[in-house]
Amino acid sequence: MTSGLATAARFGALFKGGAALEALSKVEWIAFDKTGTLTEGKPVVTDVVTWQGDETSLLSLAAAIEQGSHHPLAKALVDKAEEAGVSTLKADNISAEAGKGVSGVVEGIAVSLVALDKLESHHSINQQQMQEAQALAESGKTVAVLFEESTAKGAFAWRDELRAASFETIDQLNQKGLHTVMLTGDNPKAAAGLAGSLKMDYRAGLMPEGKVDAINEIAKTKSVAMVGDGINDAPAMKAATIGIAMGGGTDVALETADIALSSNRIERIPDIVALSRATMANVRQNVTLAIGLKAVFLVTSVLGITGLWVAVLADTGATALVTLNALRLLRFKSGEVQTTPQRKGEIALNKSI
Repeated sequence: MTSGLATAARFGALFKGGAALEALSKVEWIAFDKTGTLTEGKPVVTDVVTWQGDETSLLSLAAAIEQGSHHPLAKALVDKAEEAGVSTLKADNISAEAGKGVSGVVEGIAVSLVALDKLESHHSINQQQMQEAQALAESGKTVAVLFEESTAKGAFAWRDELRAASFETIDQLNQKGLHTVMLTGDNPKAAAGLAGSLKMDYRAGLMPEGKVDAINEIAKTKSVAMVGDGINDAPAMKAATIGIAMGGGTDVALETADIALSSNRIERIPDIVALSRATMANVRQNVTLAIGLKAVFLVTSVLGITGLWVAVLADTGATALVTLNALRLLRFKSGEVQTTPQRKGEIALNKSI
């Protein structure tokens, strides 16, 4: 176990003890958060659709209620407004609801930015506007609608590009017999596009508690690992058999996880899965070897075939053998993920779409 933990550290994975290493070797499912884990975590605003007013006024209202937020989508929206040179408005009574949107009062008018798949009956949006927004979502983008009072003024669309290493990482995990699933708050159509390109399952439209429910559902019959990087992922990581935190994640995620990656290199996950399995195979070999030798010399000593000193030397030799066998793990090689030309083409196609 010590050799396995030392090798994992060399790969940039810090395990919180041998129990985590053993648990990872038995995992059958691996669930991934989308933003910042499978994707770069740097979304950009790709579309600003105006239904009333102009793009400048739309950006100004949206940026006002998103000011100060640490959410990647909010930061991207504020950056877009700054790039466009939009004047900054002041918003009061700002309220954010995780997974749904944000609202506030700008110059005495109630303004809200609501995720497309979280719209409710009191939101006034006509069929044509809904179709425009849905078309953006179907292209794999995250879409939110801006309302002034309850009237739709326009929509924003973001795209967060997949990591180049995500394709090969998921491929390797699938080849190892693991079932991979993406958990995201995105609308189902956008999630389906990304999951399809990665060849993995998905659960979409999930609030933080929805991720926990999804993990609990899988955990009823299978052992599952959860990979994430944000505060919202921490409860799901706690609910999973084992939690894996990305190195650039929040302090809460890193403290909750059983395994912490020292960097944002998702490609290390197949390596540590393979290492955990190799470690447990080594443990089984050592136990078999040690008990087997003791059993043989117990019998031969009782029958008078071997003497006491030979049995003592054999026991000491068994200790040396299992130690040497365990040290082989220090030579475990990393199957570094390489982005093949074919994968580079898929990534370029994903971006163009």
